[in-house]
Amino acid sequence: MERSLSAQGVGLSAQQNRGNDRAVALWLLVCCAMIFAMAVIGAITRLTESGLSIMEWAPFTGALPPLSQAEWQRVFALYQQIPEYTQTNAGMSLDEFKTIFWWEYIHRLWGRLIGVVFALPFLWFWLRGKLRPGLAPHLLLLFVLGGLQGALGWFMVASGFGDRVDVSQYRLTAHLLLALALYAYSFWLAAGLFMGRNPAAQEDRSLGRALMALLALLTVTLASGGFVAGLNAGLIYNTFPLMDGDVVPASYWQLTPPWLNFFENIAAVQFNHRLLAVTTLAAALGLWLWSLSRPLTSQQKSALALVLMAALGQLALGIATLLLVVPIWLGALHQAGAIITLTAVIWALRVAYPPVGTVEKSRA
Repeated sequence: MERSLSAQGVGLSAQQNRGNDRAVALWLLVCCAMIFAMAVIGAITRLTESGLSIMEWAPFTGALPPLSQAEWQRVFALYQQIPEYTQTNAGMSLDEFKTIFWWEYIHRLWGRLIGVVFALPFLWFWLRGKLRPGLAPHLLLLFVLGGLQGALGWFMVASGFGDRVDVSQYRLTAHLLLALALYAYSFWLAAGLFMGRNPAAQEDRSLGRALMALLALLTVTLASGGFVAGLNAGLIYNTFPLMDGDVVPASYWQLTPPWLNFFENIAAVQFNHRLLAVTTLAAALGLWLWSLSRPLTSQQKSALALVLMAALGQLALGIATLLLVVPIWLGALHQAGAIITLTAVIWALRVAYPPVGTVEKSRA
């Protein structure tokens, strides 16, 4: 009788732990959705040239927009002092300024909301003992990285207040990559919690290594997209597959030293992004074909099919964005497609490396 009650107690504890894991996973997925939206809003902010409209970084007091005509005139006067206004938007009216201001304001406000949505539930889960052992350090790291992302965003914006009419493409790319890293990290943790620990789960290390190589290639491709955005490189050579009638543009090596072409030559940056995007799709296709001859689970095969479909869709979106000379809605959709592709690869990795081991019977 005592043994039966003990077994029943262990079963209830395991069930409760599983419920806690699912609750934490759902919260992390909400954070992922908010980061996804943040990246798309960021793309629109970039495409509308709105990022330099707010000249002050006030993490707390800046949560409120201008509330009087005098305050609107003050922030507009600040904007009128930078090269983007004097060289590009001279003569802009206050109403026109408000349009770009609101996009940047929404972008910053959404970032603050992500911080709140992450921090408060994290404290609640932690203090109530609902986090599985070993998870809290990962979540603390996510919180710290989120704070650094806000600081990096201001560091990026500040690069446009000097002699430039735009932000640094280097800082913009770093800001993008950190956002994607936060998203991928959160999604990895959430997916593992949803899957649960299974003592019978088996890792497929060869598949995992192949997917890690694909993730590395995708990361480089995404970084190259950041340089395309930072240099407005999508606004020229709006043909595909040729660039001004050539496979490789004649001006590819026009800068010296040669390595500068990879980061500051518009023609080279766009060509590199095209090449990397096609290579990423080819790698996804090759991985899928390779998987057909392997004894993978149905879940693993489905995950690889999703990777291939996402990569194909993203390349199609990229080509359409280029041919139509980067309309705002399509550029934002292309940004969303990049995150969807990243999601598919992270999910495939999670399936290749499922959480193994027994479910904890109790929590600290």
